[in-house]
Amino acid sequence: MRVLIVEDEAALAFRLQQVLEAAGFSVDVAYDGEEGWHLGDTEPYDAVVLDLGLPRIDGISVLNRWREDGHTMPVLILTARSRWSEKMAGFNAGADDYLVKPFEMEEVVYRLRALIRRASGHAQPELTCGALRLDTNGGRVSVDGVPIQLTAQEFRILSYLMHHVDQIVSRTELAEHTYDRHFDLDSNTLEVLIGRIRKKIGAAYIQTVRGQGYKLTGPEA
Repeated sequence: MRVLIVEDEAALAFRLQQVLEAAGFSVDVAYDGEEGWHLGDTEPYDAVVLDLGLPRIDGISVLNRWREDGHTMPVLILTARSRWSEKMAGFNAGADDYLVKPFEMEEVVYRLRALIRRASGHAQPELTCGALRLDTNGGRVSVDGVPIQLTAQEFRILSYLMHHVDQIVSRTELAEHTYDRHFDLDSNTLEVLIGRIRKKIGAAYIQTVRGQGYKLTGPEA
């Protein structure tokens, strides 16, 4: 899953990026409202962490612009502004969640995972497809109860497919949601990783739909 951080405090943005990447997210960072608005307007993020006190364009205006333009990605506001009126302004602009600084880094991770799951129609932290299970909070994968060891990027790819079971996911969509904006879409890295995941979880789970992309589905389907 791919997340955008819009935060002007460089040290905090760097720390957030480290924690989110360690938790399995692909992360882009913007340091002012104009850059943040542009990235959210042009890139397909699964969720956004948005500060309010941003230079150039404030966070509420950024969020208003995204919603007016029809962007529905979940947005978690992360700010020092703790008054009820400020929280109301955030939710009225289209925020999905609101967290006041200081905060626990792990709480940001858990809130983002919940927002992304619910946006995909999943209420529980454990996603299933036949005997294949993926624990979004624990970062664990198993087949028939047997733990499967995946690399960080393999987990990102499988997690995105598990959020979209029985749906055809194009190669471009899969790359855009599991790599940051600097990834070379023309490389064959994605195909290589799909092959490795198939070997680990069983070849029948990930089908190649010729000319369209990939579909994760139960082996019996």
